[in-house]
Amino acid sequence: MHSEQSGSTDESLSSQTDAELYLSLRAGFAEALGVLYDRHAGLVYGLAFKVLGNPQEAEDLTQDIFLNLVRSSAYDSKRGSLRTFLAILTRSRAIDRVRSRNTALSFWGRWKSGNLQETDSNTPLEYVFQGERSEEVRIALAQLSESQQQILKMAYYDGFSQSEIAERLEIPLGTVKARARRGLLKLRQTLTNYME
Repeated sequence: MHSEQSGSTDESLSSQTDAELYLSLRAGFAEALGVLYDRHAGLVYGLAFKVLGNPQEAEDLTQDIFLNLVRSSAYDSKRGSLRTFLAILTRSRAIDRVRSRNTALSFWGRWKSGNLQETDSNTPLEYVFQGERSEEVRIALAQLSESQQQILKMAYYDGFSQSEIAERLEIPLGTVKARARRGLLKLRQTLTNYME
């Protein structure tokens, strides 16, 4: 009897509109996410792959988009279809990732070639890598927690993405992002004090 109820629930869910499913999801009915995922994961993955050009990154972004759908109340059915919302969100997040990747690659290329100039608008991380041998930088790095140091080294020395770091350290992606951000902010503050 349970399987009959489950089957009828699945049928009733699949007959609902995206807006109805989203409202069910917001009300805590987790099964609605499965139906929305089945309907739109192909679109999200396809857009992500088209922009990112990497299947693993596209899969990661697809998961992030649907997690965002669960955690956020940003979608408003009065402003457009869920499909359009997901497409716009996916494109935006994918472009952000490409920009982030390109910024890091550009910096690494300039750093490895010794082409970083004093006139560049340096980020705190660029200060770290430019003056890696200086005492000030060693002191600044030492002020970070071990976890912040580890994450920043994995990201900027070893070239791991935040998703890869989370997987390797077996911690949530949000934790990796938070520690990296706090570490970079602390480096900025410390190095700004040294530069003044």
